Amino acid sequence: MSDPKISHGDLVAFADRAVNLPKAIADEKRKQVNTLREKLTAHIAKNPGFSLVKMLNGGSVAKGTALRTIQDFDVAVYVKKSDAPTAESELLAWIAARLREAYGRLIDPSQIEIGTHCVTITFKGSGTNIDVVPVLYEGDPNDCGYLIAKDTGDRFLTSVRLHLDFVRQRKNICPTDWAQTIRFVKWWAREQKMHDPQFRLKSFMVELLCAHLLDTNAIEFDDYTVGMEGFFDYLVRTELRERISFTDNYVASALPKTRVGTIEIFDPVNPDNNVARLYDENDRKRLVLAAEMALDAITESRYATTKAQAVECWQVVLGSRFKGAA
Repeated sequence: MSDPKISHGDLVAFADRAVNLPKAIADEKRKQVNTLREKLTAHIAKNPGFSLVKMLNGGSVAKGTALRTIQDFDVAVYVKKSDAPTAESELLAWIAARLREAYGRLIDPSQIEIGTHCVTITFKGSGTNIDVVPVLYEGDPNDCGYLIAKDTGDRFLTSVRLHLDFVRQRKNICPTDWAQTIRFVKWWAREQKMHDPQFRLKSFMVELLCAHLLDTNAIEFDDYTVGMEGFFDYLVRTELRERISFTDNYVASALPKTRVGTIEIFDPVNPDNNVARLYDENDRKRLVLAAEMALDAITESRYATTKAQAVECWQVVLGSRFKGAA
């Protein structure tokens, strides 16, 4: 077999052009979030009885896994559980009122809106939306609290700070390539959702799948064509029937004794939280089938006799915008 027509360098070029959030934009978004955090921290310091405790940036921008296409930025606001209303609709309205009080003249009250499961702050100049997700907090030193999921409204124990520590530890082992592979897989999932609205693979699951592959030395991350092939091979080979968990913050014996979902990928902070708990058998089959198509396309690309043929194969994985390096 001749040398593959699509190489690691082709994927690097595509990532720089289409996939990765440019550093300057990421820095600007972080600056906006930090402005909110600093203002809230100052307000809390002046008002010790204030019901909001702190704000933490725990989304993909903070983790370094954001795509260029990102529109909304996630932050968690820690709320004194004893002060917070129980009903979610009342809680969000209550948080919005607290935020309007804290930000005063910095943000027009109309820029703080109540969403379905979060409060959204909009920066009118840049168009940036920051989704503020409440965490019900009781003073845990590891910042553990009950997060209200944006997609379902479910409440589950987790820690934004420990999640960031979890990602940071993997990036220390594999500084650049691990996060880049995550971004490629997220891009693939985005392409799948554009063609099939029923396709599901949330970003947190991508991060945990790639963390598992790194922890187990299952794939090579330093060549992106090989890494992507290894990721899809894992999904096809296991059919997503393996239990995936981590022992950073708890022992394996803390996990449920029996199966708790069609797909089992556990939160590295909470052994009772299967982050794939809402995925059913149809979701699993759709995921595995899409991975099989991607794997077949990558394999076929290795035998392509022309660059154009190889590009067509990789477009099955990365979409029509992929052209290969010039």
